[in-house]
Amino acid sequence: MTQTELTPGLMISAPSSGTGKTMLMLGLLGALRKRGIRVQPFKSGPDYIDPAFHLAASGRPSFNLDSWAMGAAQIGAHLQGRDPADMVLAEGSMGLFDGVATPGEVGIGASAEIAAMTGWPVLLVLDVSGQAQSAAAIAQGFATFMPEMPFAGVVLNRVASPRHEALIREGMARAGIAVLGALPRRGNIELPERHLGLVQAEETPHLRAILDHASQFVDEHCDIDAIMACAAARVAAPTPQYRPAPPPGQRIALARDAAFSFVYPHLIEEWRSQGAEILPFSPLDDQAPDDSADCCWLPGGYPELHAGKIAEANGFRDGLTRFARTRAVHGECGGYMTLGAGLIDADGQRHRMVGLLGLETSYQKRRMHLGYRVTRLLAPMPGLPAGQTLRGHEFHYASILSQPDAPLAQVSDANANAVPETGSYHVLPGGGRVSGTFFHLISRHGNA
Repeated sequence: MTQTELTPGLMISAPSSGTGKTMLMLGLLGALRKRGIRVQPFKSGPDYIDPAFHLAASGRPSFNLDSWAMGAAQIGAHLQGRDPADMVLAEGSMGLFDGVATPGEVGIGASAEIAAMTGWPVLLVLDVSGQAQSAAAIAQGFATFMPEMPFAGVVLNRVASPRHEALIREGMARAGIAVLGALPRRGNIELPERHLGLVQAEETPHLRAILDHASQFVDEHCDIDAIMACAAARVAAPTPQYRPAPPPGQRIALARDAAFSFVYPHLIEEWRSQGAEILPFSPLDDQAPDDSADCCWLPGGYPELHAGKIAEANGFRDGLTRFARTRAVHGECGGYMTLGAGLIDADGQRHRMVGLLGLETSYQKRRMHLGYRVTRLLAPMPGLPAGQTLRGHEFHYASILSQPDAPLAQVSDANANAVPETGSYHVLPGGGRVSGTFFHLISRHGNA
């Protein structure tokens, strides 16, 4: 165990969701990239959409840091295992101090915990609509609520006029809070959204133009030099060597397209670091998994938006069925639903799915399932034995109509309450195993 100096950085956070964190994050990434600054992005919390936008804006892969689901060794490994960078920008999730009630591996999953662990000062985005000097009281509360958390200052968002800005700046000066930018309400950027958050980066129309607009907007209205000067880091605390969960196979056929893209980047990197090879294929293009693979993994995504096309993808369905006779197949959330017998969309139309499991799901009556999950496997899943405890996250609006196969796991939420979405599995006569879960895997439980 050794101590190392972390790359100086900042945590971009806010009092709540919908305040402008992602817009500021993308604008700063683009503005710094134009200056030739190598910026490593991170995302605090269990978000699998924002990292793709970070990659598009920065040109570097973005990785999740999660103080509830990840142990200190896993967080340390991902902080120190990156290509050299001049600076880090980490985007928080929800509000700065928001998390669950019961601590997990390190904490409750709050962005403030990552800032305190790394020493990255918080750059707080404040939506100042409908207030003036009162915004300073909010900022002062956030700056002092957790004394061990470093605080850089604020960027004001949705400023109505120069007079409005002057009033807010007066209040901030009185509270001793640095104002590092003021983004006017007119000309601001709104990214398209759907029910799980932002529309995926690869689906966003005119993404390059949006990113260019964001970087120019932030560059014009923020003090980029002062923001860079605030970047800092602590000496990393010594942690045990991290042992990632084994890959599900050495040659992994990975479904990857607009319907199957919700997989955490750190998971793929951990598989590759252990010698696994990733073989992408597209079910929406009617592609089957590579026959040379020894495992197939179907991530989550938006199968309900593409259910008709999936139902008509006979080459994908037949190829996956042949593959599953002798090898392991696993699906997460949307991938799990696709492995089932049928999916009913929001209009009440049933679409045939692959049929390797008996699962029937419906979006006709939407009900949100959201939160961290702790799972003890009752049967093996690819790369992991029965009895293994895992940590992950669940977020979907589907309801289970029928789940006739054997339960894969005992699942509970962050407060140890049982969750009925146990996943399921089926063993085929040729020895193949098909399994699925509604939670997205983040880590093995208890790995320091």
